[in-house]
Amino acid sequence: MKLSSRTKKLLVLVFFAVIVLTATGCASIPRDANNNVIYIWNEPVEGFTVRTSFVEVFKEENWFSAIFVYPLAWLINHLTPYIGVGGGIAVVTILVQGALSAATINSQIAQQKMQMIQPEIKRIERKYEGRDDENSKMRMAAEQQQLFRKYDINPASMLLVTFIQLPVIMAIFYAVQRSYAVQTGTFLGMNLQTSPMQGLQEALAGNSASWMYLVLFAFMAVCQVLSIKIPSILQKRREAEIAKKTHRRPPEKEENNMMQYSMILMILVFGFSWPAAMSLYWSINSLVNVLKTIIVQKVIDSKDMTAKKGYGR
Repeated sequence: MKLSSRTKKLLVLVFFAVIVLTATGCASIPRDANNNVIYIWNEPVEGFTVRTSFVEVFKEENWFSAIFVYPLAWLINHLTPYIGVGGGIAVVTILVQGALSAATINSQIAQQKMQMIQPEIKRIERKYEGRDDENSKMRMAAEQQQLFRKYDINPASMLLVTFIQLPVIMAIFYAVQRSYAVQTGTFLGMNLQTSPMQGLQEALAGNSASWMYLVLFAFMAVCQVLSIKIPSILQKRREAEIAKKTHRRPPEKEENNMMQYSMILMILVFGFSWPAAMSLYWSINSLVNVLKTIIVQKVIDSKDMTAKKGYGR
C-alpha cells in the first residue's frame, strides 16, 4: 500500500511523540496525594507541595523533569519579580526558541525550502500517478532526488527539528504550569490559573473583567492560525515575484493543511479548559515561530541572491 506524503508526515510526528512520551515518562503533571500540582519554587510554602532543588526533582520524579522542566520553571520564578510573570514566560520562550533555532537553522531552512518546492514535487508525483512498476518508482525517486539536489535540501535533516522541538515544547509546557510564580502571579489583572472556560462562566455571571480571559484565548487562536499560514503567505508572495520577473503565471498550488488545522483545533479544545497561563504561553510561542519563519525566509532569499550573483560571474 502506497502512503501519501501527508500520511507519512503524520506517522513520523506520531512516532516521535511516542518516543518522547515513553522516554520522559511524564504522561501527566506531578501531583500530590490531594491531587494538587506539585510546584517548583525556592523554598517550602505552607499549603502547597513544592520541589525546591534540582536534586529533589531528580530523586522524586525523573531525569526529564530535573534536566529540562526544573531549570525553565526556576528561570520563570526568578524573572517574575523584575519583569512580571507575563514577561518571565515571554523571555523564557524566546530564549529557548532562540537556542533551538541556532541549533537547527539548517534543518529549518530545509523545511521551508521543502514547502516552497511542493508544487514541483506534486508535478513529479502526478507524472507517475498510477504507474506502480519498479522502474517508474525508481525514475520518480531519481527525479525527486534531483530536485532536492537542485535546491540543496536534505529531507532526512528535517527530522532533527521535530526530534528536538517536541521534548522542548513539552518542557516549557510543564514548566509554565509548575512555576509557583505563575501560580501566584497575575497578567493584566487575570489570575493565570483561571481557565478561559471559568472566565466565561464568571463573565456570564456578571463579572465583566472576566471577559479578558476570552480575549486572551481569542488572541491565542489568532496567533496559532497566523503561525501556520505565514509560510504559505510568504511562499505565495515569492512565487508572485518570480512570476512577475519571468512573465509567467504563478503556479497553482493545492492547499492541504488538514494536519495543521487538526492540531490547532486540538490545542483550542484543550486550551479552553487549561489555565490562562497556557493561552499566554501558546500566544508568545506562536508569535516567535512567525518571526522565525520570516527570518529563515530572509536567509533563504539572501542565499539565493548570493548564488545568482556567483552564477552571473
